[in-house]
Amino acid sequence: MFMQVNQLRRRWHGIPSGWAHLLIIALGLFLVVSACKNEDTPAPVLSITSFSPASAPVGSTVVITGTAFNATPASNTVTFGAVPATVTGASTTSLTVIVPANAGTPISVATGGATVTSTTAFALGNKPVVTVASNITATTNWTAGTIYVIQGFVSVTSGATLNIEKGTIIKGAAKEQDPSGQAKGGTLIIQPGAKINAVGTVDSPIIFTSSKAAGSRNYGDWGGVVLIGKAPTNQPGATAFEGGIPGTIGTFSDVNDNSGVMQYCRIEFAGIALSNLANSEINGLTLYGVGAGTTIDHIQVSYSGDDSYEWFGGTVNLKNLIAFRGWDDDWDTDWGYSGKVQYGVSLRDPEVADQSGSNGFESDNFNPGAPATAANNGLPLTSVVFANMSNFVFTGTPSNAASPKGSGPYQSGMHLRRNTSISIFNSLLYGYPEGLRLDAQPGTTNTLDNATAGNLQLHGVIVANTTTPVRGFQAITDAQATTFFNTAAYKNQIIASADLAKLLLNSANFNLTAPNFLPQTGSPLLTGAIWDGKGADAFFTKETFIGAFGTTDWTKGWTNWDPQNANYDK
Repeated sequence: MFMQVNQLRRRWHGIPSGWAHLLIIALGLFLVVSACKNEDTPAPVLSITSFSPASAPVGSTVVITGTAFNATPASNTVTFGAVPATVTGASTTSLTVIVPANAGTPISVATGGATVTSTTAFALGNKPVVTVASNITATTNWTAGTIYVIQGFVSVTSGATLNIEKGTIIKGAAKEQDPSGQAKGGTLIIQPGAKINAVGTVDSPIIFTSSKAAGSRNYGDWGGVVLIGKAPTNQPGATAFEGGIPGTIGTFSDVNDNSGVMQYCRIEFAGIALSNLANSEINGLTLYGVGAGTTIDHIQVSYSGDDSYEWFGGTVNLKNLIAFRGWDDDWDTDWGYSGKVQYGVSLRDPEVADQSGSNGFESDNFNPGAPATAANNGLPLTSVVFANMSNFVFTGTPSNAASPKGSGPYQSGMHLRRNTSISIFNSLLYGYPEGLRLDAQPGTTNTLDNATAGNLQLHGVIVANTTTPVRGFQAITDAQATTFFNTAAYKNQIIASADLAKLLLNSANFNLTAPNFLPQTGSPLLTGAIWDGKGADAFFTKETFIGAFGTTDWTKGWTNWDPQNANYDK
C-alpha cells in the first residue's frame, strides 16, 4: 500500500500540496478498508439449536436440529448425558436418534473433532418402551402403561392371541431399524389361526403410529397392520402376498373364520414402499382372506403411503371407517372379497396422489394379465357391498395433472374393472376428474356383463363435481357405461359443478385439520336412500341419508386429524 502511495506522489508532482495530501490520505483510507474486507463466508460451526420432543421414553426418536453435523449418521457421536445413542438419520442440519436406556442430560453431539452440548435439558419419558422384534408365539398382553415398538416383520402365529389394552400406543420402526438387516419397516402380521384382540374406546383408542418424533413423520414410515385369515379367495394357494410379507395365501374356505377384534383403532403413517416395483407396498390396513367371524369397526387410517384399506378375498364385514389423507386408493378390493361395509368417509389432500392414478374405490377380481378363468375359475367373484360411503377430494375444478406433492394424478371416484362384481349403495363421490370408470379388458365385457345382469349394483350413488361423470374404458364404451349408471330405477345422480351449493355440505367439510362432515339442515343428502337389491341385506342399517353421515358425527372423540404433531411419548 505504501508503494502505491509513493507512486502517486510522483505522478501528482505539481498539484498544489494541500490537494495532493488530501487525495493521498483519502486513497490510503480506501486501501486500508479494502485490504481488511473479507469476501469469504465463514464455515458453519457445530451447534445444537433445538431438539424435539423435549421429553421422550427409551426407544423413541428425538430429532436434533443444528449446524455442521455430518451427513453420514455413523460419523456423528450423540450422547444423552454419558449414554451413547444410535443415530438413524443425518443431514448437515438434522440428526434423528434413538433414546437410549438410562438416558441422561444434556444432549451432546461430536463430529469432525468438535463437540457441542445442548443448553436445554432433556427429560426421559415416564412410560417404558418395549421393543418387539420377533414373532409372538403364545398369548400375549400389551398394556397402556407401556409403549411398544415393532421392528421388522412381527407375526402373531397360529394359536396365539395378541391382546391390546385400550389406550395402548404401538409404534412401527423405520426400515433402517430392522434387526434382520432386510430393511423391512415394522409390520404387525396376524397369521391364519392367530387372533388380535384390540378393543379401544371412544375415550381411549388404540394407536398404531410412526416411531418418529412429532413434526418429522411421513407417509410410509412403517409397514402397517396385516390380518390373514382362512376365508376363501380366488387365488391359487401358492400366491405370494404383496409387500414381501412372508408365506402364501393358502387354500382356505372357512367363510366364518375369526381373526379377532379391532375397534376404535388408529393406524397412522403406515404403508411403506419396499421397492420401486409395483405391488411392493404394504397398506395401512391389509386384510387377506379374513372371515366374517372377525369384528372390525371404528378404524381411522391416516397418511398411508399406499392404499388406506385393501381387501384380498375374504368375507369380513366392517363399519365406521376413515381414510384420511392417503396416498393411493382409499377402498381397494381384490381376489374375490365378498363382505359388506357400511359408513366410511375419505378426505384427501388434493396435492397428494399416486403415480398409478389415485381412486376412491378400486375394484378388481383378478390380477392384470390374468385370464378371467384364472385359478378357481375366478371364483368367488369380488362381490363386496358398500353402503353409506363419502369420498371428498377437490373443492374446485378437479385436476388430472400430477399432484404437486405426490407422484401422480387423481383418476376416478370408482374404477371398477377386471370382472369385479362390487356393489355400492347410497354413497357420495365428490371432486374426482372421473366419477365412474367402468372398465373391461379388450376381448371381454365381463364387468359390463356383471352390471347388466344385476350383480354389479350402483344404487343411490351421487357423483358430484367431476370433469367426466361417467366413462367406459377399454372394451366398454362411454355410452354403455352411461346407460347403466343412468338407469332410472337405480336413482343415481350427477351433480354439476354449478349446482354443488344445493348439496348444503358443512362449511368445514374439506377442512384438513378439523373437518365436520355433517350436512346442513335441509340438505338433499339427508333423504332419498334406496335399499333394494343387495342393499336389502340384514347387515345394513337402513338409513335415510346418502353418504356416511346423517345428523350424528360418529368420528367424534376417538379420531385425530393432526397426527403429525401428536405427542405419543407422554
